[in-house]
Amino acid sequence: MDNARELSSRLQDLLRREHSALADFLLALADFDRRRFWVELGYSSLFHYLHRRLGMSKGAAHYRKTAAELVQKVPEVVEPLRDGRLCMTSIIELAKVLTPENLEEVLPRFFNCSRQEAKAVSAELCPVEVVPARTVVTALPVPVAAARLLLTPVNGVQPVEPEDSVAGAPPLAAPVAVTAQAPRTSAEPLTADLRRLHVTVSKRFMEKLEAAKDALSHSHPGADAEAILEAGLDLVIERAARRKGLVKRPRTVVAPVAPAGDEGGGDPRYVPAAVQREVWVRDGGRCQWALDGGGICGSTHLVELDHTVPVGRGGKPTVNGVRVLCRFHNDLAAREVHGDAWMDRFTGGARGRVGNLLTSPPVTSRP
Repeated sequence: MDNARELSSRLQDLLRREHSALADFLLALADFDRRRFWVELGYSSLFHYLHRRLGMSKGAAHYRKTAAELVQKVPEVVEPLRDGRLCMTSIIELAKVLTPENLEEVLPRFFNCSRQEAKAVSAELCPVEVVPARTVVTALPVPVAAARLLLTPVNGVQPVEPEDSVAGAPPLAAPVAVTAQAPRTSAEPLTADLRRLHVTVSKRFMEKLEAAKDALSHSHPGADAEAILEAGLDLVIERAARRKGLVKRPRTVVAPVAPAGDEGGGDPRYVPAAVQREVWVRDGGRCQWALDGGGICGSTHLVELDHTVPVGRGGKPTVNGVRVLCRFHNDLAAREVHGDAWMDRFTGGARGRVGNLLTSPPVTSRP
């Protein structure tokens, strides 16, 4: 751990230098642009100077040109860039809404924002003209390579090519490597409350959506795709809450009691619903693993209950004895107690630990 902390300290120092160098570069670039020195060097714009003379990609040149112009207009952005509260990915959105007049109110809202979060803030401050709500379904053509993949031999059997193959096209018998890509989903902020969602779905999904519209035609007459999907999401969230014991009217119990026979052979990992409910509420459904630099992990993905003291070492299913951890840190906690050799039996080995955390059964408590 000492080596990890030493390297972490060095990385922090290097990051401070990077932030400082970026701020100094933008200050110098702003002065260079203000004096239009790029004209004397024969370039038609600051962008062309950055791209052609300094060899930046067009994207990097655009970001730095925008940042240099913003520094000239509002010099106060330099210090947040120097200490890392602002990053280049949020500069484009910040430049759309920041003025010397609204500086104190607007600038802090972009601190520590990702690009998507900055887009949301920008959309709230300067909403775009919203077009009428509509649902558009577009059929996507099957790539030729994917069609060829369907005709590659399977278990030694060669599929027959279709009779209507295009004349002159190369034979389809040879196997073709195709890299599968996950469907792309993106949400574009329009206003403080509206988002335009772009998602690629299957024909099967569209059939289910139509079936859901029919199923809800009485309770949700005339509902559009958003209303149908939101109704489905409400059911998923409600079911997840019930599994955590977060029901609206929980049953009243005198005291959380484990199943009969717990002392002599019952399930020692059993956590009463009342305890589950209180722990989920107390921890906010977020991973409570303490980080070395302060604070907690805070993840809400693949979270589960964990005994702070392993069950095999006397851990009890009480409110103080149970916490919320994400699966990664639940596994890490188990490794600290039982060692890698033992845990590798359940997670597929050292190299497969992180990946298997996404597919292995939940580790709700350690033995």
